Amino acid sequence: MSQQPIIVLQEDTERTRGRDAQRNNIMAAIVIAEAVRTALGPKGSDKMLVDSFGDVTISNDGATILKEMDVAHPAAKMVIEVSKTVDSEVGDGTTTAAVLTGDLLRQADELLDQNIHPTTIISGYRKAAKKAVEIIDEVAEKVDPSSSSYRKILKEAAKVAMSSKFVSTTREYLSDIVVDAVLALAKDRKEDEDIDLENIPRQKQKGLPVDQTQLVRGIVLDKEIVHPGMPKRIEGAKIALLETPLEITKTEFDAKISISDPKSMQSFLDEEERMLKNMVQKIIDSGANVVIAQKGIDDVAQHFLAKAGILAVRRIKKTDIERIHKTTGATIISKIQNLTADDLGTAELVEQKRVGEDKMLFIEGTPKSSVVSILVRGGTDHIVDEVNRALNDALYVVRDIVIHPYITYGGGALAAEIAMRLRDYAKTLHGREQIAVNAFADAVEKLPSTLAENAGLDPIDIIVNLRSAHTSGNITYGVDINKSKVSCMKKANVIESALVNRQIIMSAAEAAQMILKIDDVISSKGKGLSPPSPEDRPDGADED
Repeated sequence: MSQQPIIVLQEDTERTRGRDAQRNNIMAAIVIAEAVRTALGPKGSDKMLVDSFGDVTISNDGATILKEMDVAHPAAKMVIEVSKTVDSEVGDGTTTAAVLTGDLLRQADELLDQNIHPTTIISGYRKAAKKAVEIIDEVAEKVDPSSSSYRKILKEAAKVAMSSKFVSTTREYLSDIVVDAVLALAKDRKEDEDIDLENIPRQKQKGLPVDQTQLVRGIVLDKEIVHPGMPKRIEGAKIALLETPLEITKTEFDAKISISDPKSMQSFLDEEERMLKNMVQKIIDSGANVVIAQKGIDDVAQHFLAKAGILAVRRIKKTDIERIHKTTGATIISKIQNLTADDLGTAELVEQKRVGEDKMLFIEGTPKSSVVSILVRGGTDHIVDEVNRALNDALYVVRDIVIHPYITYGGGALAAEIAMRLRDYAKTLHGREQIAVNAFADAVEKLPSTLAENAGLDPIDIIVNLRSAHTSGNITYGVDINKSKVSCMKKANVIESALVNRQIIMSAAEAAQMILKIDDVISSKGKGLSPPSPEDRPDGADED
């Protein structure tokens, strides 16, 4: 054959191979990691993100920052996926995971420049990650749920999770709310059963300061009563839960009614009223004094309900309907004719309260006492959103300790211990994997260095002191941001969940390995193949 090149790919396709492809991917991932690096730790900075519509998000939450960033590079998207995975699994540690992924790839890039094969680096990273998880399990302290200090440990962990957030000044107050909420939910939990934080709904409301955030032992609905004549407060509530509308159902097919004289018109309206009155009478006969409807309630029906002294709300979300069903014991009714007293749910109190500028319905004292809601307050929408994100992280951390009762200590103490032990472990290996394990240790050690840097401390002095402390066996020593030195994190009550740290190491290591394994990037910028036009088809037939 001649030396003529064979073109296989489309004209607009770009292809990067070998070291260039690896370098491009690594640099893209490092850029994303650097974007959130300064947000790490209690002294981390906030980021302002403006989307294409001009909406502003201000946060230092890693998951939020990365989610709001409009990223095109596929390798950078992998780092964002790491953050999302950590956020969905354990709720906290998203910034740490992204930063660690970037540092692992930075170290790998230096090894690639030394002609160490990617497969060797991946093998070393895999062994290092496995060893790091073993070290976490070894140094983690077990928490006894029956001990008197259990609640204090959960509270301190919640405070640490919120220490880097905007709400750090009110974390003492908010941590009590978080612990009460998770422990209430865990009350009915069976062994080895997960805790679904979807069962702790949060209603956001601007207007009052953050310290007015409150825990409601029941359900809060962002709805107001449909008729001004209805009672605003019902004690000893008997709740009818309807997924059918309290309206005259429209026919599914087009129909016309011809009315020739005014009497026929009146009888038609009277019949409609009678049907609505019968529906309301069925509710009255069942003994219900509260009606919660997933769909609409006709104006005439509202009038009859108000006359009977029944409180009613409408257009309730399906998820809230299901939550009310679980908590009050009310049966979800799809046909009002089938409603009986046995279908009613109960609550000690159903009351409409004014919250800021809005009115909300509170359902309290339900048979299932493990149900709680959090009313999130703040001066502006941005503050409310940031408080909500901080509460989310804290709720997850407390939940993680409840389902996996092991804790570690923060301030970079765990990272320093892992780095030291990995270097000892590297000495037991042969060949170039030893270099990769040492590189993994260096990447992990960058975490306390970044904490110190963000707090305005000298990272070199901090790392030297940390290494000295951990070599002497002080495994709980980390960076004390407040005292600007290395000290015991156990005494400072800087508590973290072991489960979060396990997830960070595993997710970051896997993402780094996946990016390092890529040596060829083929990106098509073309529009793709379009179907042939009828005249281009062999038989000239129309398309099916």
